[in-house]
Amino acid sequence: MENRSDAGPARSGPFDELDRRIVRLLQRNGKLSNTEIGRLLDVTETTIRKRVGRMIDQGLLQVLAVPTPLAVGDMTSAIIGVKATLDRVRDLVAALSGFPEVRYAGIAVGRFDVVIEAVFQDEQHLLRFLTDDLAPMEGVLDVETSMILEVSKFSYEWELP
Repeated sequence: MENRSDAGPARSGPFDELDRRIVRLLQRNGKLSNTEIGRLLDVTETTIRKRVGRMIDQGLLQVLAVPTPLAVGDMTSAIIGVKATLDRVRDLVAALSGFPEVRYAGIAVGRFDVVIEAVFQDEQHLLRFLTDDLAPMEGVLDVETSMILEVSKFSYEWELP
């Protein structure tokens, strides 16, 4: 078994090739133990433990359980585009990120300045969010809401470059 240090070779970014291989395995099966990953990659369990710990500590990796839409039952999902005054965009996206309904919030260019994805118990919950929470926020100029009628793909997986 190769005894690579947890620091690894010089990095051109946050991940080196071993880090990428560890993440790819965890993306396929988040329940793999450090020992199993080490065996599959021909490195020690200690190396895997240290690297996974470092990536988590640095905010590069999260290990969590994500319930699928089937697990939560009938929910209303929406993509909400917000036109905003540019001097308030960062404050607006920060405030929206604090709402439990909001699963994704980002600053964008193009038609909208802020785009969020949010999940609601029903249409009335969505309406309350739009009228009571979002509309009064400072900097909001216009809002366009698109409801998701049917989810064909639900995934947080994506390949590392």
